Amino acid sequence: MPLKSKQPRIMPLEPPFDAEVADALERLGPPIRLFRVWARRPELARGVAEWGRYYFSGRSALTVRQRELVIDRTTALCGADYEWGVHIATFAGQAGLDGAQIRSLAAGGPADACWDATDRAVLTAVDELRATADLSDGTWADLVAAVGEDGALDLLLVCGWYHAISFTVRALRLPLEPGTARPESP
Repeated sequence: MPLKSKQPRIMPLEPPFDAEVADALERLGPPIRLFRVWARRPELARGVAEWGRYYFSGRSALTVRQRELVIDRTTALCGADYEWGVHIATFAGQAGLDGAQIRSLAAGGPADACWDATDRAVLTAVDELRATADLSDGTWADLVAAVGEDGALDLLLVCGWYHAISFTVRALRLPLEPGTARPESP
């Protein structure tokens, strides 16, 4: 569902940044719009940065591909074009996603022919969490078989986190970052 307003509700900070904001932005990563909004509250930004460092550090039980499947599918289902665009532009190549898979993440489903059994288990879990806020016993068993119990726990947390991020970027009305695109419609 496209955003009605193109004007951000909270304007991202612009340089020059004071020392506390600059420190928060350095911890978050590239100063994209979302990070510059969070940096309005440096203590919030520092907490987000710590969480993000864990999930993007390789300590997660999910592979880069599995993590990106969760994030990309969640943000697409939530209509969070901003976050979808950032992740596809930044991580789709690292995750080994091809054009058919990117289109499926945006407008297809886990049963699409472009997915293997592991990808399908991850995507089915994300879709079911979005639809029901729970997982059936069968979906849970398939997910654990595909990614292990630690991976299943990480999937739940990443999916929930990116629901929160999706709510944030949509409600803030953040415009796309340069060089990013919206998911393709069916």
